[in-house]
Amino acid sequence: MSVDRLVEQPSGRGLVAIPLALIVVITVVDIRSPTDVHLGPLLVIAPTLTASLAGPVLTALVGALAVAAQVVIGILHGGLGTTNHIAQLIALVVLSALVVFVCHVRERRARELVRARSVAETAQRVLLRPPPRRIGPLRVAWLYLAAEDDTQIGGDLFAVTRAGGSSTRVIIGDVRGKGLAAIGEASVLLGAFREGAHRYATLPELTAALEVSVCRDLDEVADTEHDPGEHFITALVLDIPDDGTQGGEMINCGHPPPLLLRDRQVTVLHARHPVPPLGMCELPAASHRTDPFAFESGDFLLLYTDGVIEARSPEGTFYPLAERVATFPAAGPDTLLRLIHDDLVRHIGDQPGDDAAFLVIERTASHHLHLPHRPLDGHHRLRAEGSPPPAQR
Repeated sequence: MSVDRLVEQPSGRGLVAIPLALIVVITVVDIRSPTDVHLGPLLVIAPTLTASLAGPVLTALVGALAVAAQVVIGILHGGLGTTNHIAQLIALVVLSALVVFVCHVRERRARELVRARSVAETAQRVLLRPPPRRIGPLRVAWLYLAAEDDTQIGGDLFAVTRAGGSSTRVIIGDVRGKGLAAIGEASVLLGAFREGAHRYATLPELTAALEVSVCRDLDEVADTEHDPGEHFITALVLDIPDDGTQGGEMINCGHPPPLLLRDRQVTVLHARHPVPPLGMCELPAASHRTDPFAFESGDFLLLYTDGVIEARSPEGTFYPLAERVATFPAAGPDTLLRLIHDDLVRHIGDQPGDDAAFLVIERTASHHLHLPHRPLDGHHRLRAEGSPPPAQR
């Protein structure tokens, strides 16, 4: 499940027949009316209506036809040289030109918006690479809801990758702030995670390396000009062995706790050894301790950011994620995400006002190894079980 793409709107060019018909009707009625009745000023409706249906070229064409119709009215309805008809003609020319100019500006801004959304989608593919749907014994589904208008990415982040050949490592995080200004900060953590997940043998070592990287580089990319306050990233880092009997382990750096779903029972996995958010630069590496948890075949892990649980209803009630998930029927990762998304939108009556991200991970009995990232063309590349992992090639 991915971020919605731009949906093309149907063209309104076929509706241009309406302003053309208005020109004909107004012209005929004006010519047949008494000489003291002047309907010519109504011709400006035609280019104005066209501007809402088509681009500047068709608007200019309809405006020219409206001016020509005003000339015909002047000739056949009292004489073109009268002061009244000259004033109507000048006013129609000026108003039509103004409508065409406004239409041109609107079209230019629309093109800029499409380009901006295209850049945002490209940035998403480069930075927030879609996790594979299958990795090791895990099935993965994800959903990202960006709060900032006309963008598809913000300050929430997640990644899933193989660590050696016997476990999968996962991160989900939330940059302080939201929207495009937070992309640079998210890129620092994601880059450090993708590099360190293959390099460090233990989760405390990996988390300590993430802290060092964020403390070193965050100030260089943070938008301190518009947001001079503290900059940090809450994060949840997990290591999930392929062997289901070993469960999993996590380190929670100030992030909302994950939910474990087993037989329609929901357990909140609170951290017994929490760590401050990344970027606070407070604790040494030796203080990082893991929290183990059971994760058996058929279990689900639901990871999310605070934009989900802090979403409010019109009455001001926070979204009760754990309670709501417990009421949903048993389903696969994609279906579960759809149920949560639909229920969240119903709760708040709109899209979330903050960035929100979900990761659903299901442990299955089967064991399929996929490369950690899906290529840009959307096709999976398979690696046979037993072959060396990418980091060892």
